[in-house]
Amino acid sequence: MSLYIYWASVGLGLAIAMAVTALVVLVSGPYLIPKLHALKYGQSIRDEGPASHQKKSGTPTMGGLMMIPAITIGTLVLDGFQPEALLAIFVMLGHFAIGFADDYIKVVKKRNLGLTAKQKLLAQIIMAAVVIYIGHNYLGLKTTVWIPVADVVCDLGSLYYAFVLCVLVGTTNAVNLTDGLDGLASGTVAVAAAAYSVISYVTGHEDLVYFSAAVSAACLAFLVFNHHPAKIFMGDTGSLALGGALAAVAILTQTELLLVIVGAVFVAEAMSVMMQVTYFKLTGGKRIFRMSPLHHHYELGGWSETRVVYTFWTAGAIFAALALALIVK
Repeated sequence: MSLYIYWASVGLGLAIAMAVTALVVLVSGPYLIPKLHALKYGQSIRDEGPASHQKKSGTPTMGGLMMIPAITIGTLVLDGFQPEALLAIFVMLGHFAIGFADDYIKVVKKRNLGLTAKQKLLAQIIMAAVVIYIGHNYLGLKTTVWIPVADVVCDLGSLYYAFVLCVLVGTTNAVNLTDGLDGLASGTVAVAAAAYSVISYVTGHEDLVYFSAAVSAACLAFLVFNHHPAKIFMGDTGSLALGGALAAVAILTQTELLLVIVGAVFVAEAMSVMMQVTYFKLTGGKRIFRMSPLHHHYELGGWSETRVVYTFWTAGAIFAALALALIVK
């Protein structure tokens, strides 16, 4: 009987965390979107992007202002001030601050480049250092990495610190690159975060179960405003923070390499950009893809925006299921 009570309490807790998070997003949307419109905090569309996207110019951005506070509130209301959840929130809020500064400079100050790469990297190095210090000294974080499929653990020693930084930088940038179509990043992050809610439970990190569920709920609620045609974009304020949230959970559950499978869509998007740039330089202007990131390649191939988004969501769900199959035994 006690087992049933436990499962009931976990299920109720998840429902509360997700409901509170979703409610904050849904309530704040109708207030924030007109406010951003009035302030003219609209998205600038690149001239070199798909021509069909020009009509999106002026759509409010900084949608992360709806999502990230909601995730924080939803997690804290249910989970209280538990160490692992607080550290994950710290990483998310740190990247939220980076994204907000970047969006503010680009949208309000009208400087297209936003923060420099060095400024972003310095902030992420600081966050990685905090995660490693607190995780190692207070939460039992080891310098080992679990390798899926092979099911072996490798101790990286001091190299683990550089590895954590790579996970943070790589994940945040990959999610940021995925945020290029209406609902694309929101849906794929919702799937990945839902998977990590299960992974957190399986690996014994109950605090992160609720945090991950809150991330998923925020993304699903945001889709009410972000699905095609989008009324608001999440901007770097949202995408960098959500990438930071996923990276934090992967690091704290020590399933960093499993994130490559869970977030296969993000990996493909980032790799398409790297391959395109490298090939372009090596061949003097030739391209592998019609346009990168990868979602634009399919758009220019004749796919509708919604077809690309739904296909990528499906791919994300398949890879998330594969990752769960590897860890749930």
